[in-house]
Parts: sequence; C-alpha cells; structure tokens
Amino acid sequence: GPPNSESPMAATAGRVAARIAELGLKLPACATPQANYIPFTKTGNLVFVSGQVPMLDGQVTGKGRVGDNVTVEEAQGYARLCALGLIAQAQQACGGDLDKIVRVVKLGAFVCCTNDFTQQPEVVNGASDVLVQVFGDAGRHARFAVGTNALPRGVSVEIDGVFEIAE
Repeated sequence: GPPNSESPMAATAGRVAARIAELGLKLPACATPQANYIPFTKTGNLVFVSGQVPMLDGQVTGKGRVGDNVTVEEAQGYARLCALGLIAQAQQACGGDLDKIVRVVKLGAFVCCTNDFTQQPEVVNGASDVLVQVFGDAGRHARFAVGTNALPRGVSVEIDGVFEIAE
C-alpha cells in the first residue's frame, strides 16, 4: 500500500507535515506553560498561541542579549526555533492536522537586546522565513518586532502568534 497507509492521520495531515519533513525541520514537543496561562486559546476560527521561547531537545536554549553575547545570526536561529514551537502549538490546537491552518495572521516578537541594537526585524525574519517556507503564501503575516531589556528564563527571543484555522 501507500506509505504510512496504516496511519489515518497521515492521510489527513499530509501536505504541511510533508513540507516540514521536506525542509528538514522537526517540530518540538509542545512546551508546558511555566506560569498561570495556557499554551493557546481558540475563539471562532482563530488560535492565539502563547509566547514561545527557543526550545531544543526539550530544553530552553538561546539565552543572552543580542548585540552583546548573541549575534544577529544566532538570534535568527533562535527565532526559527520559536516559529517551530508556534507551529507545534497550532498543530495541537488543530487536533494534529496542520492542513487545517488557513493562514498565519500575526506574530508578536520580542528580542532581548542592548539599548543601541536596532536589527530586531532581521532577527525576527528567522521566524517569518520558516512560516513562509512551511505554509507558502498562507504563511505571510503581519507582525511586530521590538527590543526589550529582559525576557523569561534569560532567552534572547520570544514570539507569539495568531493563526486562522478551518472550522
């Protein structure tokens, strides 16, 4: 039979999952909230995903301050990890089927940086690029990218997102 024919999810969740695999990306396990909030909320056909920090093999990574001990290129990599976390949470909100994501609506991005650092948009492109690679035109989104003096757990990047999903 066809590959993965034993998995009913493979038939329904194929297109986006296949694209993620084709890009050589791996979605992390969904992070457990570290405070009094939930990973995402759904209202109507929108999913609001809480801020994601860079996670690698289940551990928080990407600590530091951009413009001090983290380079723009490193921070872009951490933003990519945040985007993968957003996709993983959105997948959970869709019951495992990434093909239910109609579009990425908006990102809100915070970059921990020095006072004179002004390349927040370039850092956050790391996340935006992943979303466009994975979802194509549906991955194009509105966003903000701002600098801040500190982020939770000492990370250099935190990003939240809003996704539109099919009912």
